[in-house]
Amino acid sequence: QVQLVESGGGLVQPGGSLRLSCTASTSIISIYTMAWYRQAPGKEREYVATITKGGTTNYKDSVKGRFTISRDNAKKTLYLQMNSLKTEDTAVYYCNAAKSQVPWGQGTQIAVSS
Repeated sequence: QVQLVESGGGLVQPGGSLRLSCTASTSIISIYTMAWYRQAPGKEREYVATITKGGTTNYKDSVKGRFTISRDNAKKTLYLQMNSLKTEDTAVYYCNAAKSQVPWGQGTQIAVSS
């Protein structure tokens, strides 16, 4: 079925920025509400942000004002711009449909450390 590939992670200092990308093999990103998730060491995977087909966005409270979710339908790519990063943002980040999820990609690691 659809394949999801996350990229853009890395090591960044507190207060820094990163932009994550999620590229899909189908048009899922333009058809469904899409979401970014993250999983910190020893923790369950949690929702971070969503964007609907019409462009409506929602965010986990702790990232509001710092993260921005967007998409490029032509490129079949979902983005997450992360600014003012905190150590608490350290996690593996994944993308998927908010509902009716497809197989998970490998995720991309974000490490926020001084």
